[in-house]
Amino acid sequence: MRHPHLPTTESAVTAIRAIADQYRLTVEVTDDIGADRTSRRTSAGVCAVVDPDGSLPHEAYVELGGSPSVSVRIYPEDDAQVTVDGVDFDDVPRDEVPAFLRSVYGGLAHVRGRFFPPGWWLIVPLPGDRTYKELVLLGALTPWMSAHVRDRKG
Repeated sequence: MRHPHLPTTESAVTAIRAIADQYRLTVEVTDDIGADRTSRRTSAGVCAVVDPDGSLPHEAYVELGGSPSVSVRIYPEDDAQVTVDGVDFDDVPRDEVPAFLRSVYGGLAHVRGRFFPPGWWLIVPLPGDRTYKELVLLGALTPWMSAHVRDRKG
């Protein structure tokens, strides 16, 4: 399934704010603008605020209030890192972030456990048969995750 295109960091933040309004969540946004301020620009020169192509990179960090705790770091390279109750989902395409958040807050995200090999996985399904799955560290199951556990597989 194709997701609406979010061409800029600001358009992604606007989409996240709309989802927060829909689910009545608080939003806190921190913007880092310029090559000298964004996290992936470790080699930016002194006083260099633009990329070599002349563009001004914009990165945002968004914290959503409520349960589960969710934060989104939107990178200028068209991807994001979404953290749900301490579990990091890296390299989520910026266009898929709204669908990801709707899945989490809409009750589709869940936790699955396995007896062998033992472990828990936080699973976030998106429309169009796309699924994100990350390992939950041993002992890191939060109350929200525990409430969203589905049957364990053997």
